[in-house]
Amino acid sequence: MNTRDSGRHRVVFRAPPPANPARHTAEPDPKARETMDPNPPSFPLTPRNRVRRRPQRGHYDHETVYRILDAAMLCHIAYVIDGQPYCTPTAFWREGDHLYWHGSSASRMLRAEATGIPVCLTVSHMDAIVLARCGFNHSINYRAVMAFGRAAPIEGAAAKKRAMDGFIDRFFPGRAGALRAPTAKEIKATMLVGMRIEDASAKIRDVGVHDDEEDYAHPVWTALVPLQTVLGAPEECPRQLPGLDAASGGMAAYRAGRRLDAVMTETAAAYARREVGVKD
Repeated sequence: MNTRDSGRHRVVFRAPPPANPARHTAEPDPKARETMDPNPPSFPLTPRNRVRRRPQRGHYDHETVYRILDAAMLCHIAYVIDGQPYCTPTAFWREGDHLYWHGSSASRMLRAEATGIPVCLTVSHMDAIVLARCGFNHSINYRAVMAFGRAAPIEGAAAKKRAMDGFIDRFFPGRAGALRAPTAKEIKATMLVGMRIEDASAKIRDVGVHDDEEDYAHPVWTALVPLQTVLGAPEECPRQLPGLDAASGGMAAYRAGRRLDAVMTETAAAYARREVGVKD
């Protein structure tokens, strides 16, 4: 067993159990790591994270991977329990090269992941629909990341409380301090895990309409249709206390009409600056 101090909370990493003898292999052989990207800092290239289809769209540098991760609140986590694959959506956040998520202490997913089984965390942003003159050339523009590692639990009431506050403050800067503090019962009922990113890859498609030359004469409407997730107007609680500022409590960035990925990027940067201050 070893530990890592993330600056805000201490994560206990348990040794993973012994390993049994679309584009990625399920489990990498540590001896199969190939080369480091010549432009560090980057994630190592391995059989499981190498982009094989359209490799020119693949990125392994930390900056690109972190930028796509930080623009999201929701991820999907894939794992296997008793030979059955699962993929679970959940909120997550990043601190350095670690990813964190949480749920109920009774969660089968979290209890399994906390034992050190391999997991794959994915994030995707859908940026455009591409309509062409044949079905084969229809496509979607996107930004996506696949991150691989093994999760470990955050243990102890104080460490869990700091992590719970970090989860709130990552998305709503400073809001944790404005909330009613979690009770001992709530902390006990919550399980949090962290995963160091062992390797990861990003894949980005940003291409306009493209058809075979002979198809350009075909009479059908074509276009690139941009897609955005934007914030709507807040629907306040009917029991809202009077005199409260909607922009307070970490909500200043959440203005109606803003792109969600822009808000996520902004709040991630604010959280990272705060983390640096905590460590200093």
